Amino acid sequence: MATVGFIGLGNMGGPMAKNLLKAGHKVNVFDLVPAACDALAKEGALVASTAPDAIKNSDYIISMLPAGEHVAETYIGQSGLLEKIGTETCVLDCSTIDAETARRVGETAEKSGIGFMDAPVSGGVAAAAAGTLSFMCGGTADSFEKAKLILKDMGKNIFHAGPHGSGQVAKGCNNMLLAIHMLGTAEALAMGAKHNLDPKVLSEIMLASSGRNWSLEVYNPYPGVMDNAPASNNYQPGFMVDLMLKDLRLAMEIAEAAGVDNAMGQLAKDLYEKHQEAGHGRLDFSSVQNRLT
Repeated sequence: MATVGFIGLGNMGGPMAKNLLKAGHKVNVFDLVPAACDALAKEGALVASTAPDAIKNSDYIISMLPAGEHVAETYIGQSGLLEKIGTETCVLDCSTIDAETARRVGETAEKSGIGFMDAPVSGGVAAAAAGTLSFMCGGTADSFEKAKLILKDMGKNIFHAGPHGSGQVAKGCNNMLLAIHMLGTAEALAMGAKHNLDPKVLSEIMLASSGRNWSLEVYNPYPGVMDNAPASNNYQPGFMVDLMLKDLRLAMEIAEAAGVDNAMGQLAKDLYEKHQEAGHGRLDFSSVQNRLT
């Protein structure tokens, strides 16, 4: 079993750290919100008063932070953690941030001989709790082999996307596509319902046809079609509109950096911005169905 320093215990980080404890690892945690630390302490985690204290003698350091600026400050800012980490430690940043910051932090770590991977996740809060997340990792092959040993206790699909920053690029591509097919699914279901088709029957038809997709099959946005989906629980997240919009904006940066004309992604971002502006930012992202019904 490993000693893990875990920084950031929000909606995703908290369940991830809990799964590491269930797997038998020693987990030292730090978060700016005391209640988040207290919740993990009840599960057996040791609570540190500072981030540097949390990472002492760690085999792995895992962070789940809000944005690129927080990741950069944590690792390479004034008194950044990379200055306090030995080369035997594997650092995994599971935050969803811009690819450029991920590359900068990863390359700085590599110059110091520290194994670092950007390892954003897919699956949302439910998968974090169930330990079935997908990890998209950017970094060296050696770091990936070591990372797999701990990531398997938090997820079931672990991919090496490429060098530093590649995990963030993969996450941006995935979530842009997710937004697009969620919007398309919502429009198709609304169109059928307006013509008096039962949305559940229409879903079954499309699932057996060429329109089949993840939003339709696993996360149906129409209320009452799928009991366990947020749509059948007043669109309680799940994965908030605010977070989807954050990811779409990051995807736009990825596309712009590569000179890709991602017109569908841009439209998805615009539609989610309107949905957020209408006051729905804290609802699940599948609540875009409401704009059509």
